[in-house]
Amino acid sequence: MSGRRSWVGVWLVATLLATGSLAGSQSSCSRTSPPGPSPLSSASAEAGPPIDPPLLAFLSRARSAHHRADAFEEQGHLGRAIVELMRVIDGPLPRPNDPYPETREVLADTHARLADLRSRQGQFEEALSDIQAGLGLAAEPTYFRGHLFEVKGLVEERRSQALREAGDDAGSERARQHALEAFDQAMTIQAKVIESALSEEGPR
Repeated sequence: MSGRRSWVGVWLVATLLATGSLAGSQSSCSRTSPPGPSPLSSASAEAGPPIDPPLLAFLSRARSAHHRADAFEEQGHLGRAIVELMRVIDGPLPRPNDPYPETREVLADTHARLADLRSRQGQFEEALSDIQAGLGLAAEPTYFRGHLFEVKGLVEERRSQALREAGDDAGSERARQHALEAFDQAMTIQAKVIESALSEEGPR
């Protein structure tokens, strides 16, 4: 999996478009926006008031950090990419004592990307710590929680391969089983997300 394909970039564009903050610049961003309504479009239409400026600033800052991480990753500088993403994790947050759901989701997805990058460098324990941090932020059965388990499976797959190459067959098998369990959890969560969406849409 390439961290450069992280869904957070698409989600951030959609969120900003939903609030109208990118009015006049949609032509440059529309190719990255997912089809259909954006995550906040219906809420914005019903509630009326736009998201407050600190949250918009956080979303824009996070998106820029992911773009910078993209550039370093493309050059093979995974350590530099990690540094850029940690600026999101360690940086200022809007309403830090009562984070917005959007803030939690972006942080959770950033932890997922960090885990992917760290595991590609063989830093498996650090990667799993990022997964745990992300799961603490994405406690409900959402795309973000499912994605964290998906990345956990990738981390364990890579650890299994590393252990096998080191001659630790027993450890490799344990990691392989952990990978399969994580992928199964990811599938279960994402199925719930799909089923929940279908139930809200109702019969067609």
